[in-house]
Amino acid sequence: MTSTVSSPPPTAAGPGTARPDRYKWTALSNTTLGVFMALLNTSIVIISLPAIFRGIHVNPLQASNIGLLLWLLQGYLVVTAVLVVTLGRIGDLFGRVRMYNAGFAVFTVASIALALSPVTGSKGALVLIGLRVIQGIGGALLMANSMAIITDAFPVHERGMALGINIVAGISGSFLGLLVGGVLSAVDWRLVFLVSVPFGIFGTVWAYLKLHDTGIRVPAKLDWWGNATFALGLVLVMIGLTYGLIPHGGHSMGWTGPWVLAELIGGAVLLALFVWIETRVDDPMFNLSLFRLRAFAGAGLANLLSNMGRGGLQFMLILWLQGIWLPLHGYSFQSTPLWSGIYLVPLSIGYLASGPLAGRLSDRYGQKWFSSLGMFGAAATFVVLLFLPVNFSYPAFAVIVLLNGISVGLFSAPNTTTMMNAVPAAQRGAASGMRATFMNSGFVLSIGIFFSLMIVGLASTLPAAMAHGLAAQGIPAAVAHKVASLPPVGTLFAAFLGYNPMRTLLGPHVLAHIGAARAATVTGKSFFPSLISGPFHHGLVIAFLASAGLCAAAGVSSLWAGNQHEAQGQRLARSAGDSDSNRDSAAEPGTAAPTSAIKAGV
Repeated sequence: MTSTVSSPPPTAAGPGTARPDRYKWTALSNTTLGVFMALLNTSIVIISLPAIFRGIHVNPLQASNIGLLLWLLQGYLVVTAVLVVTLGRIGDLFGRVRMYNAGFAVFTVASIALALSPVTGSKGALVLIGLRVIQGIGGALLMANSMAIITDAFPVHERGMALGINIVAGISGSFLGLLVGGVLSAVDWRLVFLVSVPFGIFGTVWAYLKLHDTGIRVPAKLDWWGNATFALGLVLVMIGLTYGLIPHGGHSMGWTGPWVLAELIGGAVLLALFVWIETRVDDPMFNLSLFRLRAFAGAGLANLLSNMGRGGLQFMLILWLQGIWLPLHGYSFQSTPLWSGIYLVPLSIGYLASGPLAGRLSDRYGQKWFSSLGMFGAAATFVVLLFLPVNFSYPAFAVIVLLNGISVGLFSAPNTTTMMNAVPAAQRGAASGMRATFMNSGFVLSIGIFFSLMIVGLASTLPAAMAHGLAAQGIPAAVAHKVASLPPVGTLFAAFLGYNPMRTLLGPHVLAHIGAARAATVTGKSFFPSLISGPFHHGLVIAFLASAGLCAAAGVSSLWAGNQHEAQGQRLARSAGDSDSNRDSAAEPGTAAPTSAIKAGV
């Protein structure tokens, strides 16, 4: 099969052209903007959900609306997790810049539609969910191809620095989304989506005018069966993880429900079928032999585990701040989304401080020690968080989350450099997509895992604490028992959204029965947080121990992956392969394993 290499940028400046050195910075700047906007939108809705549901006149705590809440929260993450590998592989075949440009355009159009949606009620929520899915397709196109474009544009000795800048900007977008969402939703929920529009328009025009493919493209057939089984299998697993959080059949969660089990088992079967297909087609969607490369497999596993742990941290900290700490310190429930974003700023500062530096230093000293140290440091911060009381002193909390941000920053760029340097040039789009799949799947899995762990913790201690606390305020025993017996997922979502559910759960007649003074106490700022603080801390201990374990495992996996140039660089010169792969390897030692090297498991 003949390979085609797209023309590199011109070597001298001329009308409408740029020097190679200038082009690589153009590619980095534009892709950094794209990834920042894509990842900003993974978290900006999390903090804005109360304002969005109030804006479209839907009660998110009503039992029939919990599914709408979950899908508005999860839809964007699910579609990006499902599509990034497919869209990255399509970029390999038909042009990474072409797919990336299309992503900017789709993302921008969907953002405009979200901001202007006129529909309210449950139908309005469904419209927003559908538009978030379309926005997610644009985000997936951006994330799937950005890393490959950067890897094509930069020489190997500068990739860690370039990828570090891109990754730090992207993941800082997911952190800053909490702050931006809190600020904008306090003004108008439509601004949460509108904020992306001017950047999207600018980025779309800029990308179409300035970016062009500089990487290797190998003509091949599109693997329809592989794409279909992978997408459908992952979608079923994600749906099962989402609906497993909803109570079913008298249980506090739905993991034993027939539909959830069918979705999880069916998804696993389809993913196993995908693996079987990929080992038998001539042009697979994703070359599974890449997982025989220790650097790629180890770094990919570390990426998945770290994002599961980090996603759990983000959600648990929001719950902690919005549901307990902020109300106990006098903040109204309506203002807690904004202030939780503000109080989590040290997390972003730590990440922004260490991420670019780790990328640059890993170019010189190798990746594994930075990525491993980062994950072991993150695990340590989770352990330290266990010793904080529920009503903590903020300076201590700020220092711990700052150190956590620094630790995650040390990990991210070296980890991505290891993955992207390990694969052949013709597979970079698919590899970039797989990296994004690990990242986004880790976030979706973290929601299912950590909400489940928290619900388990609450279910064992919350009913007794709630019944005792309500009875102490004169609530009739029958009513107190009924409220305490409700599934804890409602209480969890109330804390997550910054709601005080007591007024809704008890109703006006019960509140009138206990008198104005006690009613004011029960519906005030401190009663509900104080009531759930003990059970919540029990669940928090379980969740943070799980996060610590996941991050420690990611650190071990990073050590196993090693430094990419150590694992492969000495062997590439002796490996035979197709001419394009050899040429790429010779130009940039240690960046692309020839086909024969992959098959040998180098």
